[in-house]
Amino acid sequence: MLNLASASDPSWVERALADLDEILLDHAHCEKKAASTAVSLLFRYPEESALLGPLAALAREELEHFEKVLAVLARRAIPFRRQAPSPYAGQLLAAVRREEPGRGVDTLLCLSLIEARSCERMRLLAEALPAGELRDLYTSLLASEARHHRTYVDLARELASHEEVRERQAQLAAHEARVLAEQPCLPRMHT
Repeated sequence: MLNLASASDPSWVERALADLDEILLDHAHCEKKAASTAVSLLFRYPEESALLGPLAALAREELEHFEKVLAVLARRAIPFRRQAPSPYAGQLLAAVRREEPGRGVDTLLCLSLIEARSCERMRLLAEALPAGELRDLYTSLLASEARHHRTYVDLARELASHEEVRERQAQLAAHEARVLAEQPCLPRMHT
């Protein structure tokens, strides 16, 4: 369903649980960046009318998630602050082709993989956390993250054939698995 070529190493959950404050802070940054990315695509592809409505809706929902995580941070007295990002997204997006329409297709598929990995990691957290606010948060976000993954795949199909999207999706998923395997052990959603 999520089109990932690999599963997260079980040690990620242990590292995440050992530094939940940093995971939550990173999660807030991820939601903010996801909203920003959706908006930037609205500017990059204004002539692609089929992309505009779904991207706008996605940006709004990502901002709502950002606000939810900010509220959790506030209740836990964790100040929102800058955080050095993990290299994951940059390394994943390095595989994006430079020429259109390949650039658009690849960008959308890479974003779908980021959403898929987020969904997988949130599920792992929801299963590992004790009953309470954080477990409820991660459980509540699972359907949205899976839907965001699917939205990006569907949008890629607006720019290329189903066959091309399927082939490129498999190539990028294999690339994502390699990128993930090479990540440093930081308390981040995608390392």
